[in-house]
Amino acid sequence: MGRYIGIDLHRNCFTSCIQAENNRSYLRTWRLEDLEIFCAKLRKSDEIAVEVTGNTRLFYDAVFPLVSRVVVVNPHQFKVISDSVNKTDNNDARRLALFLSKDLLPEVRMTNKEHAQIKSLTQSRDKLVKLRTALKNKINNICSAHGINLKRECLSSEKGLNRILEFSFDPMVKIEVRVLVDQIRSLNKSIKELEEAIKDAGSKLSGSKNLKSIKGIGDLGSAILLSVIVDVNDFADEGKLAAYFGIVPRVSNSNGTNHSGRITKSGNKLGRTTLVQCALIAKRYSPYLSDYYERIKAKRGAGKAIIALARKFLNVIYNTLKNDWVWKDFPNGVLAEV
Repeated sequence: MGRYIGIDLHRNCFTSCIQAENNRSYLRTWRLEDLEIFCAKLRKSDEIAVEVTGNTRLFYDAVFPLVSRVVVVNPHQFKVISDSVNKTDNNDARRLALFLSKDLLPEVRMTNKEHAQIKSLTQSRDKLVKLRTALKNKINNICSAHGINLKRECLSSEKGLNRILEFSFDPMVKIEVRVLVDQIRSLNKSIKELEEAIKDAGSKLSGSKNLKSIKGIGDLGSAILLSVIVDVNDFADEGKLAAYFGIVPRVSNSNGTNHSGRITKSGNKLGRTTLVQCALIAKRYSPYLSDYYERIKAKRGAGKAIIALARKFLNVIYNTLKNDWVWKDFPNGVLAEV
């Protein structure tokens, strides 16, 4: 029988609770630089539970080869810790060890290093894109206050940014606009650099060729979706993958009454957003997806039709990856000869 070990991990230290075979618990706090010493005390039969934090990958990679199992826990799903009235490092580690021994922890999939790095790149790009949007909105507000109505695409080109600088503003406003434009230009450069890195790394992932053969999924979309899915064989069917993306409805079943609510929105938000964007592009080319979307829209409105379309498109993605399909003519459902 192996030991169950709960780890409360911090930036520079961690607390371990070892639940031994005699059901006694042993608590100890370690400095992170002593991780190698901690690893030397592990046994191959041990099981470890650790919460997701900024340095979980570092800890996971160090202990994974040395034990029988490592469970990475989502703290937002493990309410026993997040809602605890007595939240200390010792208690958190002790609870992780206890629930690990009963196999009751909400486990997070740990991706390999390559997928994790692409995922980190896509998240950084997303933050920069949102910051750029906020700066563009600020310039729009300034222009609007001076009676200048800009077209939506005006700030998306270098020509448009130059035009903004030519407007007649008060000296202080002119300084503000110039600084904002400089920041947008800097962000454009950084976003482009990240996108090139994402596309290059994503093209080397297994399944990239399959996804990019689907009309509607490009280099960037493929890399983001694959960084979320990783291995499609981890999902037993399309429904499991849809649940992982958070595009299935919440279901309430009590006393014989069934109720379906809004989608769960669990999982990776960026992956879900990318899926919806790719699905909307794909329906322009695929009569099948377009007809499906219009049929749902007529009955239930555009919002629900978009989610239904994304779910249908995710089924296409699942089967494409699962069956190793490459599309010769996606709109007409023709596969390429392998």
